[in-house]
Amino acid sequence: MKTDAGNNLRNRLLGSTVSLGLGAGVVAWLSPEGTGGAGPAKVVEGASASGYRSVTEAVANAPWWASTAMEIATDGTLVLLGLILVGVWWTALRRGDVRGVAGTVMIGVGTVAAYAISETVKLMVTEERPCRVVPGAAAAIAECPEVGDWSFPSNHATLAAGLAVGLALLRPRLAALTLPLAAVAALLRVMVGVHYPHDVLAGVILAAGVVVAVLLALTPPAVRLVSPLVERLGRNDSDPEGRYGRRPVAAAGRHRAGPSLQHGRPMGDLPAEPHHFDPFRADLSQASDNGRHSGRF
Repeated sequence: MKTDAGNNLRNRLLGSTVSLGLGAGVVAWLSPEGTGGAGPAKVVEGASASGYRSVTEAVANAPWWASTAMEIATDGTLVLLGLILVGVWWTALRRGDVRGVAGTVMIGVGTVAAYAISETVKLMVTEERPCRVVPGAAAAIAECPEVGDWSFPSNHATLAAGLAVGLALLRPRLAALTLPLAAVAALLRVMVGVHYPHDVLAGVILAAGVVVAVLLALTPPAVRLVSPLVERLGRNDSDPEGRYGRRPVAAAGRHRAGPSLQHGRPMGDLPAEPHHFDPFRADLSQASDNGRHSGRF
C-alpha cells in the first residue's frame, strides 16, 4: 500500500512537471523576442500580425451595438466562468463532495498562479500592443491600453483558460460549455483590437499547463485538509440537533451510498452526485476502490 501511494505521488509530480515544462516551452516559442531585448517588441509582420489585420478588418464596420457587445463580452465571459466555478463549489459543498470542494479551490489557486506568471512574462517580454504598432490595421474597437501595459501574453485568455480547463477536468460534462467560453474570450481580445493571436494562444497554453500541474500536485493534500471542514459543515447544516447522527460525507475515492438512511434523509440533504472522472483521486482511495480508478492521469 505504501509502495502504491509512493508511485502515485511520483506519477503526479512527474505529470505536474511535464505539464509545466510543456507550457513553458510553448510560451517561450510563441514569445516574439524572449528576454533581454533592447526595447519593447514590435510585431509588425508575420502570421500573427496578418491574422490580427484580418480579424480587426472583419469587424471594423460592425454597428455600434455589436462593438459595445464585444467589449462587454470580453469581461462577461470571465464573470460567467467564475460563476460556474462558484456554482460547482457550492453544489459540492452541499453534497458533502470533498473532492469537488478541494478541486474547485485548486482551480482557483491554479488560475491565480497562472495570472501571476502571465504578469511576470509581460514584464520580461515587453511586447507593444498591436493597436499601437501594426501598420495598415483597422482601428481597434476597444480603447488601446496605455504604454507599459504590455501585450504578451493575454491576461484575459489566461484567466478564461485556467477556469475552463480546470472545470472541464473536474466536471467533464461542463467541458462543452466552459471550453467554448474560453475560446470566445480569447478570440474577442483579438476582435476588439488589443491582442495578437499569438498573445491569446500563449495565455491559453500557460493557463492550461499551470492549472493541470496544480490539480495533479495539490488536490490530494487539499482533500485531506478540507475533509474535516466539509464533514462538520454538512453535519451542522443537515442535522443541527444531532437526531440523525453523523452525516455521510463523500470521502476521497468514494461517494456516499444512496439517499435512504435508517431514519430517512434529513431535510435539505442532497443525493450524492454520480461519479465523474477525477484525475486527483488515485492515491486517496482505499485498496478496494482501485478497480474503479480512471487511467487518464
